[in-house]
Amino acid sequence: MNNLIEKFKLIHEKEDYQTIVKTIENGVVFRGTNLWILVFAIFVASLGLNVNSTAVIIGAMLISPLMGPIMGMGLGMGINDLTLLRKSFSNYILAAGIALATSTVYFFLSPLYEAHSEILARTSPNIYDVLIAFFGGLAGIVATSSKLKGNVIPGVAIATALMPPLCTAGYGLATLQFAFFFGAFYLFIINSVFIALATIITVRLLKLPFKHLPEPKDELKTKRIIASLVIITLLPSIYFGYDIVQQNKFSQNANRFIDNEAAFPNDYLLKKVIDPKKKSIVLTYGGKKIEDSEINQLKSKQKNYELEKAILEVRQGFAYLNETKDNEQQSQLAFALTEKENELQSAKAKIDSISDKQKLNFQVYNEIKAQYPNIANGIIQTLPSYSDNKSFLLVLLTSNKRFSIKEKNKLMNWLKIRTQQDSIKIIFEK
Repeated sequence: MNNLIEKFKLIHEKEDYQTIVKTIENGVVFRGTNLWILVFAIFVASLGLNVNSTAVIIGAMLISPLMGPIMGMGLGMGINDLTLLRKSFSNYILAAGIALATSTVYFFLSPLYEAHSEILARTSPNIYDVLIAFFGGLAGIVATSSKLKGNVIPGVAIATALMPPLCTAGYGLATLQFAFFFGAFYLFIINSVFIALATIITVRLLKLPFKHLPEPKDELKTKRIIASLVIITLLPSIYFGYDIVQQNKFSQNANRFIDNEAAFPNDYLLKKVIDPKKKSIVLTYGGKKIEDSEINQLKSKQKNYELEKAILEVRQGFAYLNETKDNEQQSQLAFALTEKENELQSAKAKIDSISDKQKLNFQVYNEIKAQYPNIANGIIQTLPSYSDNKSFLLVLLTSNKRFSIKEKNKLMNWLKIRTQQDSIKIIFEK
């Protein structure tokens, strides 16, 4: 047991205090190279979000220098270095402001306005995002404090995802969708606060030299500020996390309810729409009319699936439309049926045309074989020509003896008259 505990100790691989502080301080300041890298990374992340490319977004996270000031704030609070804390905080505000402005300008100028899944995924933060940020921050500060850094920092940059929320917030501003802005910016704040918290905790556990403030009440005030920030950031995320769990539970129960109970004789379930947010289920059936008593019986079974508060709506497809007196609905249905009938007739015509050609080709082959008994096998097929978008007749004949040029010309002329097609290609095999 002692050997196992010994394996988890960090003291043997810990960097010296000055190296840790220097490493973090180097990533705090945004000027020159760091600032330009930040701007370019924001453009890359915005492009990735705009075209819904996960790979491009990951690339932007890898080159982003945003982790520096956040870890700097955590270290400054962890060792009570107010100078480092102020410098980190001012650079954090600068970097976040520039990133937000850059992404807003990009999305304002971009002709693509659709919110793809990569954008939508960053507008509803929850408790799981808190855990990702916290454990990612722990990995980041432990790696920074160790002599064996490995490739942890790039992984932390991907896991904690600081860039995409800022870019999504810029998208919200540029398109005046403020729900997107507040949701994404809140996710960015969550990541920042809990990466900093992870840094504070690790710094304290590693027992880095602690700078005592002149007044004990100042230290107490600092602790209260940290605790308040953590609680204020944490509480909304817990609510959102709980809401996601409840929505997922509703969807699972609704699907079980539909699979087990929502079957009616002589009816087919055409469509189901489950809305966990509105707690509603809409079922559309095709077939005979479903009686009110049958619908009420179905609704009575909702409580068995914890869906007693859910709104269940049963729509009856064609049966419903046929019984309504609404002329517009009837005309729409008639139009839809006419369109489907036209499509079926068109498809049938194509199939008949192909079948007729196959029959004609088979008949032509039999007639050729009757004229030339030495033909052992053959293939006749109408094929498209990709050079001029026209079709041609391919005739492949296998014969026991060679055809003379006169016989080939005679057969070609006969085929043109028989098939009424000028473009023919004959291949003779022996």
